[in-house]
Amino acid sequence: MEVAGRAGSRFLHDRRLARSPLWFYRHGLGWLLGQRLLMLEHLGRSSGQVREVCLEVVDRPTPASYRVVSGLGPRSQWFRNLQADPRCRVSTGRLRHAAATARRLPQEQVAAVLADYAARHPRGWQVLERTMRQHLPAGRTYGEFLPVVDLVLEQPTDGAGAHRR
Repeated sequence: MEVAGRAGSRFLHDRRLARSPLWFYRHGLGWLLGQRLLMLEHLGRSSGQVREVCLEVVDRPTPASYRVVSGLGPRSQWFRNLQADPRCRVSTGRLRHAAATARRLPQEQVAAVLADYAARHPRGWQVLERTMRQHLPAGRTYGEFLPVVDLVLEQPTDGAGAHRR
């Protein structure tokens, strides 16, 4: 599984590979990637330009929210941008460009979120954990270090995941 960890790390650090799922969302084909991935659109904190990133959905605490983890820690650009301006848009499955607000989960709740994810997706956790381990500061746990963010939709969705108008 060490190979998978290295592959995951390479995927996250190779801009071309990490951004490859964006093509599907930009062309209205995000539904092909399912509900475990989403495209997050947010504003750059310095440039003010729209930025896009694909992230794994680790949980759906409510039908109107998506929970994501900054697997590389608090230095991730998307996380820092959301700290500066929590307004964003989410696309996943058949949901496209839905307005949302980012809310950071209290750090004391992060360990439970990660444990739940590991129990529900053990193989995914093995790959993710090996990737994250490379960025974890010495003496810190994932629960202490990794930020978790809830992306809360501004409008409720219907059962099919499409925005109600």
